[in-house]
Amino acid sequence: MFTGIITDIGIVRKAEQRGDLRLTIGSGYDMDSVDLGASIACSGACLTVVDKGPDWFAVDVSQETASKTADGLWAEGARLNLERALRVGDELGGHIVTGHVDAVATVTRADEVGGSIDLTIEAPRTLGGGIAPKGSICLDGVSLTVNEVEDAGDATRFTVNLIPHTAKHTTFGDISAGRKLNLEIDVLARYLKRMAEARG
Repeated sequence: MFTGIITDIGIVRKAEQRGDLRLTIGSGYDMDSVDLGASIACSGACLTVVDKGPDWFAVDVSQETASKTADGLWAEGARLNLERALRVGDELGGHIVTGHVDAVATVTRADEVGGSIDLTIEAPRTLGGGIAPKGSICLDGVSLTVNEVEDAGDATRFTVNLIPHTAKHTTFGDISAGRKLNLEIDVLARYLKRMAEARG
């Protein structure tokens, strides 16, 4: 489990196809405190540490994960939002995030408003029931608050606001229209949506 509060930005140093895709990710984490087998959310996808060095760790990205996440994230040179797994007693500053990506969303608008960035995001309409005004959403591993929601045809459009701190300490500083993002709806909304669907 994670909180959607980013604690480092990693750089993909190497991407090797070994059946699955093996990534070597440069990080500022104290790797002595990271165990092999630990979970680290990489731009919203929960991945397992399979090797490590003084300033890097390695993960395997399965074909399933690669097919369900945004293009370009797993390439050499890519910048990734990183978060280590939540520990009992840690502050829950964002919201409960599982690291399981529901869909890839697209930024359709990015406007500066004051010092912040106002984003409009388009997600598949099938997830629309799990996106609510003033609810939580996770985009590329970042916990954000939904402002407005509109269903239109096959899509659900919603807006979020990036304050300067969020833009500076994540990979969102240069965000623009057309960017693809890993989207995870709130875990409670996921279960409520499923229960409603099951009732028919």
